[in-house]
Amino acid sequence: MDDLLQEFLAETREMLAAISGEIITWEAEPGDRARLDSIFRFVHTVKGSCGFLDLPRLERLSHAAEDALAEVRSGERQADVALVNAVLAIIDRIGELTEAIEAGESLPDEDDHRLINALVPGSAAPAAVAPQAVSGSPIRTVSRSIRLPIDLLDRMMGGVSDMVLARNELSRKLRDSMVDGAIEAAFERLSLCVAEMRDAITRTRMQRIDHIFSVLPRMVRDLSAELGKTVALEVEGGDVELDREMIEMIRDPLTHIIRNAIDHGVELPDDRRALGKPVAGRLIVSARQAGNQILIEVIDDGRGIDGERLVAKAIAAGIVTPERAESLTWTQKLALVFEPGLSTAQAISAISGRGVGMDVVRSNVERIGGLVDIESRLHQGARLTLRVPLTLTIIPALTVSAGGQTFAIPRSAIEEIVRATGDGVRLEPMGGVHVAAIRGRRMPVVPLGKLTRGASRPVSPPTLVVLRPAGGALFALSVDAVHDHEELVVKPAAPAVMATGIYAGTTLPDNGRPMLLLDPAGIASVTGVASQQVANAEPDAVAEEAAPLVQTLLFRDSDGIERAIRLSVVERIEEVPASAARFSAGRLRIAHNDQLLPLLGHADPSARTRLRVLRVSDGETQLAYMIDEVIDIVALPPLADSAVQPGPVAGVVMVEGRQVELLDPHWLLADAAGGLPQPSARPICLLVNAEDRWMSEILRPLVEAAGYRVVVGRAPADSRPDVIIDTGGPHAELTDGGVPVVRLRTAPAPANGADDSIYRYDRIGLLAALDGVVAARR
Repeated sequence: MDDLLQEFLAETREMLAAISGEIITWEAEPGDRARLDSIFRFVHTVKGSCGFLDLPRLERLSHAAEDALAEVRSGERQADVALVNAVLAIIDRIGELTEAIEAGESLPDEDDHRLINALVPGSAAPAAVAPQAVSGSPIRTVSRSIRLPIDLLDRMMGGVSDMVLARNELSRKLRDSMVDGAIEAAFERLSLCVAEMRDAITRTRMQRIDHIFSVLPRMVRDLSAELGKTVALEVEGGDVELDREMIEMIRDPLTHIIRNAIDHGVELPDDRRALGKPVAGRLIVSARQAGNQILIEVIDDGRGIDGERLVAKAIAAGIVTPERAESLTWTQKLALVFEPGLSTAQAISAISGRGVGMDVVRSNVERIGGLVDIESRLHQGARLTLRVPLTLTIIPALTVSAGGQTFAIPRSAIEEIVRATGDGVRLEPMGGVHVAAIRGRRMPVVPLGKLTRGASRPVSPPTLVVLRPAGGALFALSVDAVHDHEELVVKPAAPAVMATGIYAGTTLPDNGRPMLLLDPAGIASVTGVASQQVANAEPDAVAEEAAPLVQTLLFRDSDGIERAIRLSVVERIEEVPASAARFSAGRLRIAHNDQLLPLLGHADPSARTRLRVLRVSDGETQLAYMIDEVIDIVALPPLADSAVQPGPVAGVVMVEGRQVELLDPHWLLADAAGGLPQPSARPICLLVNAEDRWMSEILRPLVEAAGYRVVVGRAPADSRPDVIIDTGGPHAELTDGGVPVVRLRTAPAPANGADDSIYRYDRIGLLAALDGVVAARR
């Protein structure tokens, strides 16, 4: 009986998470019979199970709700606000009783009769609120599954991780020894099985983000009623999956952002009517995957964030000086909302006004390796974007060594890697410490060997790894050597190690020696770098925004020519045996780490014993590009001179007086994706997805080469765009109306017959669409 009871409690919790949202949607659409049936089935299931398990209180409550809903199903009664409030109160009490039973506690039952009486037509019900519209929310069905203890899943994940490390070590030993083809083939089959098993076990840790989204309709309904506002909620992307730990860690930050949007953002109905806006405010919560990150956006069409008012509050609070405030950019003004103790609320309430909120949101998101972006226009609305990694267990990292020890650094925090003797790099002593001046940017230098108290073996010259912790200031980490990019399985380190504040965990690479993962934000805090807040930001930030530079990888190509490629599309640099390359199915391919990738280059791989390749990726499509050696990472301006014909070279850039060919990632990835078509006053093309690096780093050079003036994120103040390119997502609220939009999709085939989007690697189709809409407007 105990097992049956635990099963009942677990199933009831799962159904409760989805059913509140169904009730809110049914309230807005009383004629939706499918949702009414879904709610009825829930209370009917609870009632039936309670009779078998001898739970009389739950049975009475669910039976009363079932009777009331049965009257609505039969047409004897109409759904109204009073009935919805009464049913919600019953649902809440069922949840409270479920938790009490599981905890072995008792719950007073004197209010049960009041809740049941509230279901009777004309009875005094709990405080009524106006129905809130909810769209984009399909009927949720609770999937049946087998429940496993979380610690069992963790042990399974740990075992598979050890298998992967053993596989990697065996692979290294096989590469170093001469083995016949039969052993290599058997090892490849073993590697494929291990990879499939790791993916399967990893998926068991994943949960749909709908576990968070399902409670939003109820929260929005109750909060907007409390504030006297009307809010229409739209939820998108509930089927996106995240690691179960990540789901719990983003729950509180997301809740706070939504409460802020309703409290601070959406205006009162009379104010919205006076501004010519719809009485009901619009709140969009969406999730989507971008590479190895999940982007969660919260968009409202409310009053927006007043940057000037934030600056005035910051000056009054002593956060910035009046002199510094004059040089702040709009983005920096908006970033002040994350400063501790800063609040624009007029009065303290139970919801806001105490100056604690957005700074906690940012710190919580940064703690899991995420970022918070904010964009706003006064009286038009705001968009907050949470960028969080898919999982906390496997992260891409760069391995470095200092003081005789090897460490890993999360790649998401690395801005660039430079040699201390490189051009444009100077190390200057200042007050007993060193400051690095890298191409005009000054930043403190933290010696990693000294910080970790490693062996004193100074290396001259050191290598500087420039880090930017999420939301923090730039600083340079001085290391002895940089080794390789790896995907590492991270586990918690010993408490004494974690207490130092500079480590994020431990990992075991394929050489079998434990390695510590550094925490860039922790290092910044321990060494005092984190104290460099926006008040002390470099004044050249405005200049950088006016003339953006792009991090670019310089390398010597396999034909001996110096070339460059945007660093954002380079996933890693690897060395593979030449035997892994083979011409098959009409093109040159390389088999590496259980993946088959197109191989591009200017040399015959069979003439070499080992190949050095760039792993180029846009988050979905990948390819390998063969090179001779890496030269440097430099910050370069946009393309100086475009190529005459479309091809692998986009154009030429100047690097210290030298002409360097810049590769065209759009052309390369289009070739890898399998479809490579042939190819007055400049019209303006707006790329609205400012956070999408594929658009800025891959698509932008193509559009500029076609003769367009490209702007990213928002249109210039002095002119309107001629055409907008969008890759999907709720961005229309922040774009100018009346401008034609060309929509791109990631899949070669459209999702349905009504889909007028263009495949993003259809070069001819995209350019023809751009030319067509611009010609029609003129």
